[in-house]
Amino acid sequence: MKHQKTKITLLGTGTSQGVPVMGCKCEVCVSPHAKDKRLRTSVLITHGDTNLVIDCGPDFRQQMLQQNVDTLDAVLLTHEHQDHVAGLDELRSYIFKQKLAMPIFAEERVLRRVKTLIPYAFTKQPYPGAPTYNLNSIVPGPLHIHGVFIKAIRALHGNLPVLGFRIKNFAYLTDVNFISEEAIEQLQDLEVLVLDALHHNKHHAHFNLQEALEIANEISAQKTYFTHISHSMGLHEVINKKLPVAMALAYDGLSFNFG
Repeated sequence: MKHQKTKITLLGTGTSQGVPVMGCKCEVCVSPHAKDKRLRTSVLITHGDTNLVIDCGPDFRQQMLQQNVDTLDAVLLTHEHQDHVAGLDELRSYIFKQKLAMPIFAEERVLRRVKTLIPYAFTKQPYPGAPTYNLNSIVPGPLHIHGVFIKAIRALHGNLPVLGFRIKNFAYLTDVNFISEEAIEQLQDLEVLVLDALHHNKHHAHFNLQEALEIANEISAQKTYFTHISHSMGLHEVINKKLPVAMALAYDGLSFNFG
């Protein structure tokens, strides 16, 4: 059997409002630089012919079109906040094309939120054209989804339990402000870590840049990229020049390949 590589593509690296923010004229929001334009956070995992997505926010349709993704096999959700689930109805395009219910993997609490977000998909007699989902409850630990081995890792987003995901030597933790020592042990020997870093000020539910740098040093991946970035972070090129060599701000479209 031929060994298949895994490709990770960051579909979005912005905070809940995206960048630019509507109505804002700060230097970041008016910047013409492509790396200062950020869709809501999401990740595409491509393994052979299999495509998986982590989180499905309000920019999902645009992200799939930008990356020319023809098929989608499943969606994983880190948590239930709107900027991570608002695009779930858009899965209809793949559901109709593939003639299969879309598998969604999330914690039980998050799946309940999905049912309230899209109630018309879960009635006894859904209207013609409603999306269909196959809901799968998961907990921290190993997962096998369409031949891809994934480890779900517990973290906290304020007081809300959320999931990060490790695939091979890549790990993704967005919307976090606490990672336990146990979780840090599960994040050792990474080639690439993508980690939440909202901006410079203290926040009740996200790492700020200084906190993210400290956690990144503790995890010590070969390369760390910061995501879920607000316009308050500053210009991409300006901030990047101030970061350690092994760390950088992520940007939309950034991709990695793993053997």
